[in-house]
Amino acid sequence: MINRIKKLKYFFQILIFIPLIFYFGKRSYIAFDEGFYALQARWILDKGNWTIPLWWDNYVLDRTIGLQFLIAKSQEIFGRNIFFAYLPTTAAAIFMLFITYKLHEEFFNKKYAIISPLILSTTYLWFDYSHLATQDIIYSCLVTIGVFSLVKIKSKENKFYIILFGVWIGLSFMMKTFLVFVPLLSLSPYLYIKKNLLFSKFFWLGLIIGFIPYLVWALSINPYLEKNIIFYLFEKFNSLSNKNTFTNPFYYYFWNIPATFLPWSIFAIIGTILNLYASKEKKYLLSFFPLILVGILSIFSTKTPYYTLQISAIFTLNTYVGIKYLFNSKRYKLIFIFITSKIVPLFLVSLTFTYYFVFKNISNFNFRENTFLSLGLLFFGLSWSFIKTKNSFKEILITLIIGPYLFTSFILQSGLFTDRSRELREKMEYVSSLDIVKNQPIKVDKSGMNSSQSNSKIIRIGLSTPILGEGLERIDQLKKSELAWTTEFKEIKNNNDSYEVIYENDILKPWKLILKK
Repeated sequence: MINRIKKLKYFFQILIFIPLIFYFGKRSYIAFDEGFYALQARWILDKGNWTIPLWWDNYVLDRTIGLQFLIAKSQEIFGRNIFFAYLPTTAAAIFMLFITYKLHEEFFNKKYAIISPLILSTTYLWFDYSHLATQDIIYSCLVTIGVFSLVKIKSKENKFYIILFGVWIGLSFMMKTFLVFVPLLSLSPYLYIKKNLLFSKFFWLGLIIGFIPYLVWALSINPYLEKNIIFYLFEKFNSLSNKNTFTNPFYYYFWNIPATFLPWSIFAIIGTILNLYASKEKKYLLSFFPLILVGILSIFSTKTPYYTLQISAIFTLNTYVGIKYLFNSKRYKLIFIFITSKIVPLFLVSLTFTYYFVFKNISNFNFRENTFLSLGLLFFGLSWSFIKTKNSFKEILITLIIGPYLFTSFILQSGLFTDRSRELREKMEYVSSLDIVKNQPIKVDKSGMNSSQSNSKIIRIGLSTPILGEGLERIDQLKKSELAWTTEFKEIKNNNDSYEVIYENDILKPWKLILKK
C-alpha cells in the first residue's frame, strides 16, 4: 500500500509539469537563433550533409554542428514535423528539472524537493528558452549535471560521478565551445577543495568520452577546410570578446538577472546572500559559483540574457532558501506576507484590467492569446492574495507556486511562446496551398539578404516553404517556369513580360514570390 502511494505521488509530480512543458498546437519559429539552427538542420536532411553547417551554399564555420545534428536526427527518426525540432530542447528541459530535484535533495531534504523544479519551470528566462530550439537549455542542463556530479563525489569510490564530471565538459564544448570554461573557472574554488578529482584517471576517462562527438566531427570536417576547425571557432570567440552588437556595459547582469528571473528574483538574491554564511559545500556551490560566474560574464564583452541560464538551477535552490528564511524571520515575515499577499496581487490585477481594456486592441495578439494572457495574470494575482500570516510553511510554498504555475501554463497554451511568428506562419500556410507551389522548389534570391529584417524574414519563410530550392546570387539566374523568393522590385518592374508576382503581403515584406515566365 505504501509503495502504491509513493508511485501515485511520483506520477502526480510528473503530471504536474505537463502544462508547463508540452504544447501540441501550431508552432512557428523566431528567426534568431532557433530559425537559423532549424534551417541548418533542414539542409542536413535535404542535402544529406551531416558534417558541415551550411548557410545556403556556403560553409558556416563559427560554430559546431551539435544542435543542428540533434534537430535533424530527431526529425529523421520521428518525422519532419516542427514538434520534433524542439524534442532535443524539451528532453534537456525535462532532465534539467529532474537534476534540480535531485540537487534539492542533496542540499536540503526530500520533503519539499518538488518545489525547486517547479520554481525553475515558472522562471521567465528558463521558461522562455525551454520552448526555443536553441543550444542554451541543453548546455545549461549539462552544466547542472556537472554541479550535481560534483556534489555526489564524496570519495574516490564514486567512480560513476567522477566520470560524469568529465563527460559533461566535452559535451558542453560540442554545444557552446569555449563558453564551457566560464562555469569551470567559477567552480575552481570548490574544485581546489576536491583537487584530487582532477588527478583521477576516471575524470580523464570521462573527459575523453565527452569529447568524442567533437573529435569525430572535427576529424570529419577538417579535410574540407584550409585550417583546423578549432581556429575558426576561436575566431568566433575572439569576435565575441571584442565590441560587437551584443556588447553591453559591465553592470548589465545586475539588472538583467533580476528581470529575467522573475517572479522569484528577490527570493533568489536573499538566498544567495544567506548561503555565503552556510556550510562549505553550500557556500561554494550555491553562492560562490553563481557570483563568480556572473563576475566573469560581466567582464566579457558580449552579454546576453541566456548566458546566465547555466546557473538558473542554482538560483532556484537559493530561491527556496530565501522563501524559507523570510517565513521564519521575526523581522521580515510580516513585510514578506504583506508584499506577496497585497502589493503584488493589487499590481497584477490592475495590470490585467489595464491591459485588457486599454492595450488589448493595439497589440498584435489574437483573441486566444489576449484571453489566456489576461487570465494568467489575473489568476496569478488572485492566488497570491490568499497568502495569510497564519499559513504554515507548506501552505505558503504551495500558494506561492500556484500563481506563477497558472500564469506560465496559460501563457504556454496560448501559443505566445510556441507560435512566435503566427502571422507569418498563417500567410505561408496560404502560400503552401497554392497549386503552383505544390511539388515545385522555390529558390531564394540571396542578393536580398542585405539587412537584419530581410534575413529574419527569409529564415522564417524558408522554413515554411514546402520545397526549398537553392540560393541564387542574382534574380536573373532564375530559369523559365521557376519560382523564387526575391526582394528585387526594380528587376521585376522593368521586365513585366519576364516575371509574374505570384504572392506578396505586408507580413512577408520585403520578400515576394515570383515566377519566371
